[in-house]
Parts: sequence; structure tokens; C-alpha cells
Amino acid sequence: MNKNYLFLLFLSFIAFISISFKTCLLNESDYNSGYHHRLFEFNREQSELLDLIQNTDLYSHASLDKVKHKINTCRIYLKKLDFWLRYLEPISYKKINGPLPVEWETEVFEKFEKPYKREGAGLTLAAMYLEEPNLEKDSLLNLILLSQSASFVYSADSISNGLKSYHHFFLCNRLFLLNLSTIYTTGFECPDTSLVIPELRMMLREVKKINTSFVESFPETPLDEKYLSLFDRMIEFSVRQSSNYSEFDHFTFLKVYVNPLFAMNQGYIRNYQVISKSYMDYSLNKNCNSIFSKSLYIGQNPKGVFLRVKEVEALKEIDRLGKLLFYDPILSGNNLRSCASCHKPTEYFTDTVLTTSLQFDRKTSLKRNSPSLINVEHNHLIMLDGKHISLQHQTKGVVENPHELGSNEKEVMQKVLSCKEYKNAFASLLKYTPQEKEITFDHIISALTFYYSKFSKYYSPFDEAMNEDNFLPSSAKQGFNLFMSKAQCATCHFVPIFNGVKPPYTNSEFEVLGVPDASNSMNLSLDKGRSEVHSVNELHNAFRTGSIRNAAHTSPYMHNGVFKSLREVIDFYDAGGGIGRGLDVSNQTLSSDSLHLTDAEKNKIIAFVFSLDEKIQFEKAPESLPQSKVSGLNNRKVGGEY
Repeated sequence: MNKNYLFLLFLSFIAFISISFKTCLLNESDYNSGYHHRLFEFNREQSELLDLIQNTDLYSHASLDKVKHKINTCRIYLKKLDFWLRYLEPISYKKINGPLPVEWETEVFEKFEKPYKREGAGLTLAAMYLEEPNLEKDSLLNLILLSQSASFVYSADSISNGLKSYHHFFLCNRLFLLNLSTIYTTGFECPDTSLVIPELRMMLREVKKINTSFVESFPETPLDEKYLSLFDRMIEFSVRQSSNYSEFDHFTFLKVYVNPLFAMNQGYIRNYQVISKSYMDYSLNKNCNSIFSKSLYIGQNPKGVFLRVKEVEALKEIDRLGKLLFYDPILSGNNLRSCASCHKPTEYFTDTVLTTSLQFDRKTSLKRNSPSLINVEHNHLIMLDGKHISLQHQTKGVVENPHELGSNEKEVMQKVLSCKEYKNAFASLLKYTPQEKEITFDHIISALTFYYSKFSKYYSPFDEAMNEDNFLPSSAKQGFNLFMSKAQCATCHFVPIFNGVKPPYTNSEFEVLGVPDASNSMNLSLDKGRSEVHSVNELHNAFRTGSIRNAAHTSPYMHNGVFKSLREVIDFYDAGGGIGRGLDVSNQTLSSDSLHLTDAEKNKIIAFVFSLDEKIQFEKAPESLPQSKVSGLNNRKVGGEY
């Protein structure tokens, strides 16, 4: 037995005694003591699991089955207090039930810093480890010991004292409801998918008890009868549903129960003037009443330096300037290509003709497919490798990239301001940017981002079905249910944007899929993705998870445009990604197991993706561009030449 194990075991024993003593002093019927009682039960189950592992022959199938069963029992006790744990201390939670051994995270409020390494441990990883061919008892014990040590954090006064006021409850409840839409019903961190719905039912019953004790303990800020009644009906619905999560009606569950409950909880947050002291609420919008609204969280500031501008006429002028600039090759070093060269507005602001667009030299192709600019503002990190922290930062990068627009700030400023129309218009807007006394590159860049971001404000038939009770074909509903379950799409593409930003919507996720360098190739793409920005093994070939909204119109797909159709993409996932087709991808985050999707199921998933086509009102290109006092600049073509 190694020293690390003995040390952790000693710490666990001391903390367990402390929690036991604290729990004995509390009244179990009280809301606050209910928290501590559940925490005590969970710690007890963890200790029993540790004892079982220590005294078990892991090479015996019967013994392994006992360990698996005990891990599942611990999961049940964890879910009894998951309502609190995820919100109160999310970093410790990764030790208790982390989905990955290592994650490199960059929260929205830390974007100026390097990613943080978060090491996972706990029940999910322990269950997955039991499937490994060469088990080591110390490694398994360590996963559980780290989990138990992390769970003791939640008994500290610095955390548990927050339960003495009502504020935390509605914030915990908000995250709980959001996770009902993204985590708890999808198998995101439940290796055995047969347990997803049984765990959900148990958790809902436990949260009902939490709701009841909260109302009794905080009568001045209660959940009203309407909320409690709908919550009861949600439990009844889950009981009537199949225990097979692939047959569970996710669409009805979210539309009829979870989303209305979320709206009511948002009302409580506003009406009770709930105060947050947690970064978990950093991006969330308390005025949003639907999980399926694009205003749910704030990803980017598309206005840039014009953030304070609210006057309608001024905003119209910024939009007009941004549109002109978007189509104007004056931003490029050779005055021949514009933003619209690679992000064609009529093609959903991407390029559906070329696998990857031409480089500045007009000869070589760029290594990455042009991503759509629609809904890009709903990411915290920009570009497929997360290189940029803001839309404006990304736009500057494109202008100055020798392979893209091949220019620089000084040259762009000189050329743009040589156009009287641009100069006078930006000068008239200076009063709205008191932080900038003269026209700057940021004014130009901000007008661009403001212009193209307006096309992210539109909604789809799926949204209208969720939010406005509009009709949605049964094939799309069934496709959504598969998307949330058997197809495992929702473990990476989270509502409402169906991208890699999951509750509490503070960071953008990156995944390693094992994308090949050609559609039928057995070679992994040479593009290192996120590791080009932050060089660590886990991020090799990792790319930001993009939105699947409007995906029917944005082929080709993947970072290198390797797949031409949605069916090819689904087939790739169905086969287990790169590993599934025989590629060597040691750090793949996508499951390498086949999903065993039928042709009919794949067609239904595609029908759902089609239901995410947004009703965007595209605009015609400008008829002409501003004239420059430099005659050589006045032959510019709207949209550029290549």
C-alpha cells in the first residue's frame, strides 16, 4: 500500500469524524441539516467503497461486479445532493465525478490567462477504469480517495454557511434546471446509460424533498404552488417514461416541464432580488425566461468600443459602416479580398464551394475550412483552436494574418480614412466612445463585428416549437430525442446554441474526434488544433465544438472540410470517430464505440438538424464602396476578387 494512499486515508478519516459529529448536532428535518445529512451519507458510502476495493480481488468477475454495484450505489447518494454540489464548488466536483482525467479550462473571466489544468477523479472515471484490461488497485483507490477528499470540502463553513440564507437556493436550482436540459438526461457523465433515467427519477424525488424543506425553512421566499405542482407532474412524467434513455421523450420533458420551471425560477431570482457571489452566474442572464433563448447567456460583446451606444440611429450607422467594410477589400494588403471573400453572406457567412479558401497568395489553400460567422458570438473563445478571446481580437488577427488579408493596422487606418465617407461617419460616432478621442482601428473592427453579429439573432422552427408552441414534424422530434440519447450528440452540443458551451455557460469546450486528412483516409489530420495555442498532450488535435444550427447550409464539415454531407459526419461519429476507423488517436475524447445507429435513426437526426435552420433575412451586397482620395484605391470591387 503506497504512502499517498495512507495519507489520503488518514485525512479522509479525520474529515469523516468531523462531519459525523457535525451531522449529529443537526435536526434532519431542517433544510440546512438535510444538506449535511446527505453529505454524511455520501461520505459513508465512499468509505464503504474504499474498504470493498481494498479487500477485493479485482481479477475476479464476481468481485468486480460487487465493486461496480457499490460505485452505482455511491452515484445514487451523490445524486441526492448533486443539486447543491455542482453549484457551490464546481472545481471540487470534478474530483467527485469528473468526466475526463484531465481538462484544460479557460473560463470567460480568465481568458487573458493560460488554461487551467483540472484533474478529474471520482465515480465516473472509476466505473470507466473497471473496464480497462490491466487494473491496478492503487489507481482505483486513488480515484475514490480523491473523490472523498473533495467531498469533505462541502462541509466547510465557508461553503455551508451560504445555506443559511435563501439566495443560494434559486441559483442552485437554476443550474439544476439547466443541467436537466444538458447533463442529467444525456449520459454526459454516466458510463452505464441504463442508469441515466433511473438516476434522473431518483434525483427528481430528492429535489422535491429539498424544495419542500426549503419552503418550510424560508417561508418569506417560497416556491409557489404552481411551481411545486408542475414539479410533481414532471416526476410523474419521468415515471411513466421508459427507463431506456433512448426511448425517453426528451422533447416533451424539456418543453412542457423543465423550460416552464426555469422561467418561474428566473422570476423568483428577479422578484426576490437574489444576489450571487459566484462566478457560476457570470455569463447567465437573469432576465431570460427560456432555456431555448439565445439571450440565455452572454458569450461575446459584438459592439466592441460601441458598447455604450443605445441610440437607434447611431446603431443603424454603425451597422451600415460595418456592412460596407465587410464587403470592402480595402482591409486587405492587396485591395483584392474582403471578409466576404471567405465568409459569403448568402452562404450563411461561410464558403460552401471550397473545402478551404485560398490563401492571400491566391495559390495555396488555407488549412482550415471557413467557419460560419452566424452564432459565433455565443462562444467564449473564438476560432476553431480558441486562439482569440473576443470577436474584435479575432477580426484583427484575420486582417493582420499574412495568409488571410495580409495587411496591418497602420495601413488599414490610412486607407480607410482616405475615404471621406468612412472618415466623416466614424468622426460623428466619436461622441459615443469617450474612451477613444480619435478614430482608431478598434472603431473599424467593432463596426465589422456589430454588422455580422446581427445575423445571429434569428430563430429556427425547433426554437419556435419549444418557445411558442409551433408545430414541429414528428421526425424532427424523434431526431432530437436520439440526439439527446443514443446518438450521444448532446454530450458535446449543448442547448440552446447546440455548441460546446454548457451550463453554467462560462467556457467553450474542445474535443478530440480523430478527424482524418481526407474522407476515406487512414491518416489523422496534421492540424494540431488547440495544442498550437496551448501545447499539452490532451489538446493535440482538439477543436472547439461549433454550433450545428444551420448545419444543413454550411457544408463542408469539420475543421478541414473533409466531409461533404451531414450523413458522412453522422457515419463518422457512429463508427467511433478516428479510433473507430482505425486511426491512432490516444487522446480521443469521443467514444470509440459504435453507436449502432440505423439508417432510419440517422435520417431522423438529420431531420432534427434541418429543424435548426434559422429564418435569417439576408441582405443584398452594397452597390458601391466609398471613394478614396487615393485614386489607385477606387477600382475596388464589392466583395473582392477572390
